Amino acid sequence: MSRAQRIRGLLALAVVALSLYVAVTVPVHLGLDLRGGTRIVLETRPTDADADADTDTDADTDTDAVDRTVEVLRGRVDALGVAEPTIVRSGDDRIVVELPGVQDPAEAAQVLGRTAQLTFHRVLGAAAGAGSEGPPETGRDTAPGVGREAAPAPGPRPDPTRPRVLPDESGRPLRLGAAALTGSHVEEAAARFDQQGGAGWYVTVDFEDAGRDRWARLTGEAACRPAGDPARRVAIVLDDRIISSPQVDPSVGCGVGISGGSTMINGAFDDGDARELALLVNGGALPVPVETVEQRTVGPTLGAQAISASARAAAVGGALTVLFVIVVYRLLGVLAAAALLCYGLVSYAALAALGATLTLPGLAGFVLAIGMAVDANVLVFERAREEYAERHRPTPRSALAAGFRNALSAIADSNITTLIAAGLLFLLASGPVRGFGVTLGIGVLASMVSALVITRALADLTVARPGPRRRPHLTGIAHTGAVRDRLARKDPHLMRRPRRWLAVSAAALVLAGTGIALRGLDLGIEFTGGRQIEYATATPVDPDRARAALADAGFPQAVVQTSGENRLTVRTGRLSDAQADAVGAAVGELTSRADELRDEAIGPSLGEELRRGALVALAVALGAQLVYLAARFRLLLGTAAVAALAHDVVILVGVFAWLGKPVDGVFLAALLTVIGYSVNDSVVVFDRLRELTRRAGEGRANEGGTDEGGTVSFRRIADRALQQTLPRTVNTGTGAAIVLTALAVFGGDSLTDFALALLVGLAVGTYSSMFTATPLAVVLHERRPGTRRL
Repeated sequence: MSRAQRIRGLLALAVVALSLYVAVTVPVHLGLDLRGGTRIVLETRPTDADADADTDTDADTDTDAVDRTVEVLRGRVDALGVAEPTIVRSGDDRIVVELPGVQDPAEAAQVLGRTAQLTFHRVLGAAAGAGSEGPPETGRDTAPGVGREAAPAPGPRPDPTRPRVLPDESGRPLRLGAAALTGSHVEEAAARFDQQGGAGWYVTVDFEDAGRDRWARLTGEAACRPAGDPARRVAIVLDDRIISSPQVDPSVGCGVGISGGSTMINGAFDDGDARELALLVNGGALPVPVETVEQRTVGPTLGAQAISASARAAAVGGALTVLFVIVVYRLLGVLAAAALLCYGLVSYAALAALGATLTLPGLAGFVLAIGMAVDANVLVFERAREEYAERHRPTPRSALAAGFRNALSAIADSNITTLIAAGLLFLLASGPVRGFGVTLGIGVLASMVSALVITRALADLTVARPGPRRRPHLTGIAHTGAVRDRLARKDPHLMRRPRRWLAVSAAALVLAGTGIALRGLDLGIEFTGGRQIEYATATPVDPDRARAALADAGFPQAVVQTSGENRLTVRTGRLSDAQADAVGAAVGELTSRADELRDEAIGPSLGEELRRGALVALAVALGAQLVYLAARFRLLLGTAAVAALAHDVVILVGVFAWLGKPVDGVFLAALLTVIGYSVNDSVVVFDRLRELTRRAGEGRANEGGTDEGGTVSFRRIADRALQQTLPRTVNTGTGAAIVLTALAVFGGDSLTDFALALLVGLAVGTYSSMFTATPLAVVLHERRPGTRRL
């Protein structure tokens, strides 16, 4: 065994051992649909300005303030590290936050309920008493730091633009001028620890451009007062409490101020206080104060039957995929199956280590990723078969080594494009879209480790042994495969008329667009909002029975949760009063008595700002993929690959429009999965196209045709690239289709639409990589006949 083989073996062993340790010792958080979580109901309170305003003319302002409060809370939840939360507006002045897997619900409620109104004031001088314009401060804890003391009861918030009196850190009352800066002027806040000076934890605050000028003016005015004068201080106020009031340093000149554009907030902070303050400042202040009016545990939105059906579907799909790989690739298939199990272990351990939250679509996507992880192994095995069939490599061992080497560029390019998309979704999006970026990135990296390290190490140990060397058919490398044999006999010229393929794709796009235009999209409750009705029942009601009863009553998409022993919450789309009565009647049949406690309209959990951020992230991700593909191949091929991806998305949405299927959060997960993997097939074909063109060289570029500029030869090379990669495309697609079919057949209603969307995306993506991206590249190439370099 060579040194490189020993290193690969040890690395594979270390990865598997570490993943096994993490999987056993670190639990994975389950989402609201699988395990339930904590529900926190927040109620907004008016400000002083709201109290003085005309209620008839200020209704729109209140609505906008509550909507903005929802987005600020979403940012705080993301900063808390809670994945896959549900945040919706309920009624006129309530916001419902549901958090899965929160270790300290009370702390989460306190962080969410903090108004976090940060202001910076000039100190006018010491005050004679502790009175203030707002609520009395005398009864409040004035210890330094952001504090974890019980928050005072919310009331009308004082106007920070008016002078007022507040006690400083030591309890001495100070007269403060109007707020010179607010949290909106802060660019970034960060918690820091002073290791050298021993000052402990503090928070640095960096101002944006407008804030820097205001900060310099504020500190310049304070610097005009003598040292020791209270008026030389600057007060930093958080939620009507002075958390720091430092004096301006004597070195700062009068009227000059501090021009650095940053400051620090000192106090008796521990690490939790400092991080919480930085989180609140970065997340922004709540537009209106909120009060926690309810906090309780809620059950899962999916029943035990749905979860067990999904687990059964995953097991069947995974087992059938492994069986398929073994039948097609024999000994190599056994190695790939072992590597796939390791892939699942590595991915699960990575999700656990990062504290990710698994939902049902996430678990289904995880199972699908196992099917797609076959791709890298199939790429290697098919290249090894080619090398052996063409007698470039006389032994299975040398053919397999050549397969790993030659498939590396295709594996790297296809996975890097997906990693680019995953990284940008994580950086630019929020909510479930950001969580999907994490899951996708983990899946891609684990897939590469599985194929290039674990499978390679296992192959080094088995293929080189005497038995496989003497009987190459045992390895599976000596078999060219049914698809390759048929292509060799027929030798079809698939790119003889590329515009015909493009016409078929255009017709499909027109048909899909017609469905979207005529039938529209049935947007789910996550996008449109709906109605939430809560019942108090005389006896506990089984959620599974309630879901079945509501489905029979005509509400199959209703979300049912238990909260407490005898409470049941039903969340649906928009309902008429008659439909709401039908929901109540269906629930009432399950128990002797069901009293309606609350009936409120709720807003979308995927709000406008979240949707806009997701669209921006997707657009930037597609642009970044185009730039990468243009750099690795050329702009022509990158454009063709991204155009095929857009083609797949439009057709998938159009199919759901024609079928009348709901476009909800589950569909969003499926659509993102299609986007994440759709470009892979095109990249594999184009990688082979580039390789064949380089191999042909200028001297052989005109083989197969004599059109001016060599355009026919490019078509012929595209034909060969398609034919050589078609076995890989068929085998990879079959492996994924087996998993998805199992999810659709055995997964129950909760996964049917998800599996349908992915099956459509898989079929359309496979077609477009061969008959949309490649013909488009040929046509674009023919428009520039003098270009031969790829």
